[in-house]
Amino acid sequence: MAKLVDVSHQITDGMTTCPGLPVPAVEEGRSGPAAAVGHEPGSGRVTMAGTTGTYVQTPSHRYRDGADLADLGLERIAGLPGTVVDAAAAHRIGPEAFEGLDLRGRAVLLRTGWDRHWRTDAYGDTDHPHLTEDAAKALVDAGAALIGIDGVGVDDTSPATEGARPALGVLLAAGVPVVSHLCLLDRLPDEGFSFFAVPVKVRGMAAFPVRAFALLD
Repeated sequence: MAKLVDVSHQITDGMTTCPGLPVPAVEEGRSGPAAAVGHEPGSGRVTMAGTTGTYVQTPSHRYRDGADLADLGLERIAGLPGTVVDAAAAHRIGPEAFEGLDLRGRAVLLRTGWDRHWRTDAYGDTDHPHLTEDAAKALVDAGAALIGIDGVGVDDTSPATEGARPALGVLLAAGVPVVSHLCLLDRLPDEGFSFFAVPVKVRGMAAFPVRAFALLD
């Protein structure tokens, strides 16, 4: 039987994804006769930013005319052959990390080990691992279908960058979805699995949490 490996973080009430992002509010719903008598909703309510927990970014996150969640074809985010690239030793992940790899049509997951800092002050440190712009261009040229990372994101977020996000811009301009804040990538083989990161189909939203998982062959 094939094995499923969950590589996404839980979302809990009041948790911090990264400093500066709004925290989610989770209102527990009621169920059963008590809810029926009181005419209260039984499904609960979650209020959160689209960039909460493990989430996917679509081209409209950066480009006004880009595809949003409702335009995102399942073939871009579900059942993709996966490749894990070990980038734990790199701070700036350059194109050399992908030399000799056949990445066409694949979900490329960058294993940096940064998820070990999740829910700590260190997680949001701007010294986190990230792609260079040249690395993003190399991934697009290689035909990668999706990029994921087990950290803050694919770009340098240090103050010196002044908010520039060149790697993300390159990937989204090419229609490549980006999944941030993955975890437990050390539980996956380098290859031999299919990757899934499917959000709800919301028109007008550019980013949204996903249940990311791998199906091992």
